[in-house]
Amino acid sequence: MNIVAEHKISGEPIDSKAPKRPVRPVLWFIIVGTLLAALVGGLVWFNYFRGQMIKQFFANNKPPPTLVSAAEAKSEVVPNLLTAVGGLAAVHQVDVTADVNGRVTEIKFEPGTHVEAGTPLVQLFDAPDQGDLANYKAQATVAQLSLDRAKQLASRQFGPQATVDSAQAAYDQALAGIAKTEALISQKLVRAPFSGDLGVRKVEVGQYLTAGTAIVSLTDLSQLWANFTVTEKDSASLKVGQSVRLKVDAYPGRTFDGKITTIEPQIAADTRNIRVQATIANPEKILKPGMFVTTTVVLPDKPAVITVPETAVDYTLYGDSVFVITEKQGEDGKTSLNAVRTFVQTGNRVNGRVEIIKGLKVGDKVVAVGQLKLQSGAAVAISTDPAPQIPAQPPRY
Repeated sequence: MNIVAEHKISGEPIDSKAPKRPVRPVLWFIIVGTLLAALVGGLVWFNYFRGQMIKQFFANNKPPPTLVSAAEAKSEVVPNLLTAVGGLAAVHQVDVTADVNGRVTEIKFEPGTHVEAGTPLVQLFDAPDQGDLANYKAQATVAQLSLDRAKQLASRQFGPQATVDSAQAAYDQALAGIAKTEALISQKLVRAPFSGDLGVRKVEVGQYLTAGTAIVSLTDLSQLWANFTVTEKDSASLKVGQSVRLKVDAYPGRTFDGKITTIEPQIAADTRNIRVQATIANPEKILKPGMFVTTTVVLPDKPAVITVPETAVDYTLYGDSVFVITEKQGEDGKTSLNAVRTFVQTGNRVNGRVEIIKGLKVGDKVVAVGQLKLQSGAAVAISTDPAPQIPAQPPRY
């Protein structure tokens, strides 16, 4: 028995080869990888295709231009005004009082009427004084007779000069008593110290008044004072005689004219403000003392400045800005209008216009109405409708 035969006896020849690995798992990985690559590629292509389509959609579907009202930046002389707040006071105003104590026996006025200077208003009880006056007049009559008799006797050398002097002294004393009593009587007839309008009556017949008790207010409304304060910085531009315009809440839309008559010579140490007083004629007597007023002092004109409508300025915490309308030429050669936000430095506001110190030049077109719906660079179209007029006073509700 040979070796080969023996090997076959064991059931396996010596030179037999190892079996090959199956190919099924490798093929599976290749198929899965190909599918994943195709899926990822499809997703990438889909995202790219969607972005292009969205870009093309917005490129071909631009919103229509926003309709706005435009205004042009102008160079004009703005009135140089200094505005302050204050109050009205009467040039002549007093609470009529009695100089002495007494009981009211007669009230001679009607509340709310106009009276002239010297008009009797209230009569106090003066019967004792009238009695004293009659007594002194009687004494004066007797003293005058005695004086005349003493003078006749002295002229004929029948009486001494001492008798004449005594009679003269008695007569003068009686006249002094009359003058004093008449003064007391006049104090008990309270009269209007000046012409004016009476207020509400504060006393009744039979009431006992002490000296200084208010009877009625008396106000001369023909002329009033407007008292207001300005800062130390603005005090240098004020002069006596400058025109002042006043506005009161009771008469919206109306302006009252006056002139500065007094400037306080010293500045308040606590507020660093200076007090100014203007005099205003009040022929209609519609202005009342105590009214709150807005005063505007007309100062000399400044050089011309750039102004735009007040509605064109957008006031924010980040600064004041306007939308400037510019022309832009597209790829197709057509010209379009765009509104570009431009920050500016503003100054005073007068008569519905704003002074532009920096940021604009004369001739620039700005959006006057409709800027609330704009973004910087947005396309706009100018409306042919006129911009709404700015009221002189805000509406009241």
